[in-house]
Amino acid sequence: QVQLVESGGGLVQPGGSLRLSCAASGSSFSYNAMGWYRQAPGKQRELVAGITSGGGTNYADSVKGRFTISRDNAKNTVLLQMNSLKPDDTAVYYCNRVYSPQWAWGQGTQVTVSS
Repeated sequence: QVQLVESGGGLVQPGGSLRLSCAASGSSFSYNAMGWYRQAPGKQRELVAGITSGGGTNYADSVKGRFTISRDNAKNTVLLQMNSLKPDDTAVYYCNRVYSPQWAWGQGTQVTVSS
């Protein structure tokens, strides 16, 4: 079973930037499309960015042009560069593979955008 560990969250002012990192154990990481998800209080978890095993990317409309997803298959990591952050980006951010069945969810990393 793959284990996922997210890090890099924190408190940032509107307009600021953060870089999230997801470390995955296991040898099957590089074959999977990976995604960054977020869950805000009282809302369902949503997929905000995805990246294929070959590096193709797609984004939710709400983050397009502000977030960039990337991956390093040699290091089993997925990154999310978040720029021009808004209060609506406040949520717990998770990584997981895009297609079901998904791996067990990690603890996530809290991102809070507030002045």
